[in-house]
Amino acid sequence: MSPQYPEEMIKKTLLQKRIDGKAQCLTCEKRCIIEDGGLGFCKTRKNIDGVIYTLVYGEIAPDFYGIQANPIEKKPFFHFYPGTKALTIGTWSCNFTCPWCQNYDMSKRPEKIGDGYFLSSEQFIEIAKKMGCQGTSISFNEPTLLFEYSLEIFKLAKEEGLYNTFVTNGYMTTDALKMLVESGLDGVNIDIKGNKIVVERFCGADIEKVWRNIKLAKEYRVWVELTTLIIPGVNDSKSCIEEIARRIKDEVGKETPWHITGYYPAFKFDKPPTRVEVLEKAWEIGKGLGLDYVYLGNFPGHPYENTYCPKCNEILIGRNGFSVTEYKLTEENCCPRCNYKIPVIH
Repeated sequence: MSPQYPEEMIKKTLLQKRIDGKAQCLTCEKRCIIEDGGLGFCKTRKNIDGVIYTLVYGEIAPDFYGIQANPIEKKPFFHFYPGTKALTIGTWSCNFTCPWCQNYDMSKRPEKIGDGYFLSSEQFIEIAKKMGCQGTSISFNEPTLLFEYSLEIFKLAKEEGLYNTFVTNGYMTTDALKMLVESGLDGVNIDIKGNKIVVERFCGADIEKVWRNIKLAKEYRVWVELTTLIIPGVNDSKSCIEEIARRIKDEVGKETPWHITGYYPAFKFDKPPTRVEVLEKAWEIGKGLGLDYVYLGNFPGHPYENTYCPKCNEILIGRNGFSVTEYKLTEENCCPRCNYKIPVIH
């Protein structure tokens, strides 16, 4: 094995099969067929003597970015354990090709694999407890690349009474999603990066696989929130936004929180930042098509960060950035004015 990859970070992957003398990775929907000695698309999977190994088991990207105690609102989750903190980790690389990646210093740096530090799952849980976190979050880069590690984290977290979350592009296989749920996945925030054309062209993926997993997660009773980063000239058209909003309502449920967030120039994309007026229009489209909870992100203090009662429009959860500034729900998660039931997990 290459000295570039520390031994403790190399572990046989759980989802793979042999095909014509090669090995196929079944962790994500890329379903890479890897020759002996070769790497999968994400560069975190390697065929070693006919068996696929992950090269990033427990590898945390160093310094500030790799591990943080984040407000759960930063993920973003607005209806899932509001006001709590989740110990958040990430590693290198990604299985998508988004040229605007907002976390490109981790997601677009596969050459850094092996340069991070190893953190055992037991150490992770101890840090979470010491930092006063109520849960875990695998995030920053695509968490599916830490699949085997996540399973171990989730099991230990459950033993300690912690919740578990993924912030993901939603491109794992159905077998991987099922195993995550069985190990203790409680909540997912899944990116809907655009319509079929946008996702194929810019992300190198099939958006229908993402929608499939969104619906499957709901069937598994995992808490689901959705996010769309609005990018000028890519997915900011009225038709694209309407299509996403309609599919959320028709296929996932009007009560599903949808976060519409502002893009900033990054990686290979230099278009100007998303104007707040564009996000406000997208918010109006989502609400106009019948979604109960639409949120505007990356503009701290904007009134569309707040949770309002869908029935009487009473402000129920006030926010400023990642901070909860007021909380008015009753113990039964109802609006104090009209008694409308609000979907919130505690």
